[in-house]
Amino acid sequence: MSGETLATIHWRALDRDGEDKCRLARLDHGWMLVGHARFRDASGWAALDYLIRLGEDWCTTSADITGEHGGAPVAMRLMRNGDGWTVNEEKRPDLAEAEDVDLSFTPATNLMPLNRLPEVGRLETTSAWLRFPGPQVTPLSQSYTRERGGLVRYEARETGFETHLAVNGHGFITTYPGLWEAEV
Repeated sequence: MSGETLATIHWRALDRDGEDKCRLARLDHGWMLVGHARFRDASGWAALDYLIRLGEDWCTTSADITGEHGGAPVAMRLMRNGDGWTVNEEKRPDLAEAEDVDLSFTPATNLMPLNRLPEVGRLETTSAWLRFPGPQVTPLSQSYTRERGGLVRYEARETGFETHLAVNGHGFITTYPGLWEAEV
């Protein structure tokens, strides 16, 4: 599955050794994100590849994550359809409200809500949040608010985390304070 590439981005991790390279492509009936994250955390080195399919509405339809984290293989598929979400083919009713995936190891997955965010205003959304160690997938309530100077205020309710994000014209984060910075 391939499409016309609209944008690419390369991030450098600020809080650890690591990088992520991502490509946004236009498909016949939606969008696709393809990325390659390499980083070191408390579990050791990780090499994770992701493929995320999005509908015309910028909501996630599926995500495949493969690779290795801390010496253990990773192979996950998250899918959303009219019946809700599945994680590796297991139904997940707790994710019923989720519109997207949020892969904790990359800023790429903020792209979907940022592309739904109105020019003026706020967007409240829920994501199926994949994080390590585990891996584990849980709901994460998020809000995005456009502010002056081209910044977007981001808040994650369950963690109490909040910050201001700098975003480019494609919806990719260019500065995620203390965590990620786009390479120019």
